[in-house]
Amino acid sequence: MAKVNALVLTGFGLNCDGETARAFELAGAFSHRAHINSLIEGSIRLEDHHILVFIGGFGWGDDHGAGVIQAVRLKTKLGDRILEFIERGRLVMGICNGFQALVNLGLLPGFDGDYQTRSIALTPNASGNFRDQWVRLRVNEKSPCVFTQGIPEADFPVRHGEGQFYAEDAVIHRLQNEHQIALRYALPDGSPAAGRFPYNPNGSVDDIAGICDPTGRIFGLMPHPEAYHDWTNHPDWLRERERARREGRPFGEGPTVGVRLLSNAVRYMQGK
Repeated sequence: MAKVNALVLTGFGLNCDGETARAFELAGAFSHRAHINSLIEGSIRLEDHHILVFIGGFGWGDDHGAGVIQAVRLKTKLGDRILEFIERGRLVMGICNGFQALVNLGLLPGFDGDYQTRSIALTPNASGNFRDQWVRLRVNEKSPCVFTQGIPEADFPVRHGEGQFYAEDAVIHRLQNEHQIALRYALPDGSPAAGRFPYNPNGSVDDIAGICDPTGRIFGLMPHPEAYHDWTNHPDWLRERERARREGRPFGEGPTVGVRLLSNAVRYMQGK
């Protein structure tokens, strides 16, 4: 498969569609931005796409909780079609508000092929404040997550008020044992954040920043990989450029880790 179509859903209060579409284009996909209503009324066909992307923002103002209204609307109007999309081996990604929608839909954690039961919550940050900062992330190399393959660590920004990952102990233990925890918040040296603020910016259990389903094809994360699609996005890019100059090596060559993460998804679908 040469052409991979990524469908980037927009909607009321969602605001990361431009940079998400751009990042997927840099990753080698054809990006289509479409309002959720277009998908519901049929002018845009889910079946014509290979990657479905739930983006960040504040869907419907998060009036009833982050991602809740979006999840209810999609489950009511498109629930069966989304399940068929997953059964066909396609990929689903939820970023920030999109991650909140995925857990409210029940698409994650997807234990035993159950993509309808909600067992996870993303609750208000433990600090009580909205967090807008860059974080260091450790990647679980044993995770089946399609998106994170070959990436040991990453820096991405977070910008959310409800990102604290919570679930009952049995759910957390199963996520751990089955390596569905794809990303964890870390200290600057890459060691575990162990709940320390601000390295773990929201108080998430076990420093969880992102998880996948057992197949690795459905992936949700609170940090924003699409916001690191250019080397100059990183707050330390000037320092890193100067360090590279002094060490006699190039700076800014090749894709950023944000684009690499999305490229993994594109290559996966190209191989199908």
